[in-house]
Amino acid sequence: MSGVRRTVNRVLLGLSGLVLTAVGGAVLAAGLGAGVPSWWPWDGRKDVLLSEAGRERWRDSGWWWPTVIAVLAVLVVLALWWLLSQLRRARLAEVLVDSGDGEGAQLRGRALEGVLRDEAGTLDGVSRAHVVLTGRRSAPHAGIRLLMEPHARPDQALRGLADQALAHARDSAGLDELPAEVRLTAVRHRAQRVN
Repeated sequence: MSGVRRTVNRVLLGLSGLVLTAVGGAVLAAGLGAGVPSWWPWDGRKDVLLSEAGRERWRDSGWWWPTVIAVLAVLVVLALWWLLSQLRRARLAEVLVDSGDGEGAQLRGRALEGVLRDEAGTLDGVSRAHVVLTGRRSAPHAGIRLLMEPHARPDQALRGLADQALAHARDSAGLDELPAEVRLTAVRHRAQRVN
């Protein structure tokens, strides 16, 4: 999925850049007095992009300006959504595994997350674990959230996570290292009323 997303982003950025560069360059050339084709809508320094006649052309049609504003608002919202999706840390779809034959192999990111989650969830004092792999395919980074029971000792849980779950995942994937950011959260129990 990340490869498709990367391709779509590159195509959209390339097309947007090409269109903006062409239109901006043509308007700049016309503004500087360069010769323009007869079909070009602006032909000189004193020409405006939207004339008074063009602005008042649809004044009697009550639907025109609300439609223009709605379309522009949708375009702005889509552009903001796209920008925010670029800032979000992408989950790894696959991890490159050293298979020992020089070819290498690919391991699904969700599979490695599941193994890490299951093994971290069996540690003493851990109620539940959540794992997300980010980073590059050849150098993944684990984001781990552990939900701790009230009797748990955080130092033991972290040591067990590093020595067992992370070490097993790192060794099985043939990685030199598997850095992790671990967040510990305590389970909230409701107090029971005693009569």
